[in-house]
Amino acid sequence: MTSLPADAPEIETEHDRLERNWSELLQELRVIQTGTQILTGFLLTVAFAQRFVDLDEYQVTAYLTLVIVAGLTTALGLAPVSLHRTLFRRRAKETIVRITNRILQVTLFGVALTLSGTIMLIFDVVVGRGPGVVAGVVALILISATWVLLPAAARRHLN
Repeated sequence: MTSLPADAPEIETEHDRLERNWSELLQELRVIQTGTQILTGFLLTVAFAQRFVDLDEYQVTAYLTLVIVAGLTTALGLAPVSLHRTLFRRRAKETIVRITNRILQVTLFGVALTLSGTIMLIFDVVVGRGPGVVAGVVALILISATWVLLPAAARRHLN
């Protein structure tokens, strides 16, 4: 068996590329599914806490909105499993990879909203409305910077 030089371009077939892309997406799915499920579980327990009855109308609305967004985000994070099961053995790997990629992008957006909204709600309950809004906005900016701006800068650097 001959080995290629370290700087030789790797030859990858379309099938190999799709398999690699699917494997990478599966790894990302594992991370995001765990995170969304934990965050959703946390939100679902809040309603059963003793202090829940002390929330004002704004806080209850924010909480219920977060539960909906977290639930939808969790469902989105699990959707590729159903997609794969439905299209399994139908030679649809390219379709599965393309749709799963889009689903994960939307799921990340949902996670960003849920995470920053949860931070906002916690700060609102603990220290007040103003600090809550500031904490939520700062969290959303930092998430956006690390999830959108940092990868975009890295991509530009590679080109």
